[in-house]
Amino acid sequence: MIANINLDELKFDEKGLIPAIVVDAISKQVLTLAYMNRESLQISLERELTCFWSRSRQELWLKGETSGNYQHIVSITADCDNDALVVMVEADGPACHTGTKSCFTHTVAESEERHEFSLEALMTLIEGRKTEKKEGSYTTYLFEKGIDKILKKVGEECTEVIIAGKANDKKETIYEVADLAYHVMVMMIEMGISLEDIHRELASRHVIDHKIKQEKMTK
Repeated sequence: MIANINLDELKFDEKGLIPAIVVDAISKQVLTLAYMNRESLQISLERELTCFWSRSRQELWLKGETSGNYQHIVSITADCDNDALVVMVEADGPACHTGTKSCFTHTVAESEERHEFSLEALMTLIEGRKTEKKEGSYTTYLFEKGIDKILKKVGEECTEVIIAGKANDKKETIYEVADLAYHVMVMMIEMGISLEDIHRELASRHVIDHKIKQEKMTK
């Protein structure tokens, strides 16, 4: 892993530690807050796996060494004061010792007016309409009709996107793209395809595209 900063520039506290906020590189969900010392950070950089300093056990802790839930590092970013880190990872399993994906599961407060939205939450909601059928739900209706009906709706929404785009109607195109995205997500759930599957496919294409650009520049 290429280090873009000298570790001497980072500010470890009086105990030689620096907080590391671990974030899922795909979903952008915060997984855990842990601490690194200079040695564990160096190991993390060398192995491209998260390694922390356990404050309770007073020893180095390579995440996944016993559980198999390794966290493969995508990037490490320091804040403006160089005294905290954000570690983007691709995780092999749950981050929390309780078995949950994230350690942050207890809602302390929630706004009554503003609601958090994510594609992951929408996928979970759609999946729930398949596993726990809800009477009167359009999503449940699609699952009950099966893949042919779902694919027909995907095709219809594709056509609506084309018509709106051809008319150069931005507002209508946004509306139709949202409809298309929803129906594609229903299809994905029906076929057992996850957002992570799509993310990995797009990421692999990005790498290929980058290599092609590099080859063109060297010619």
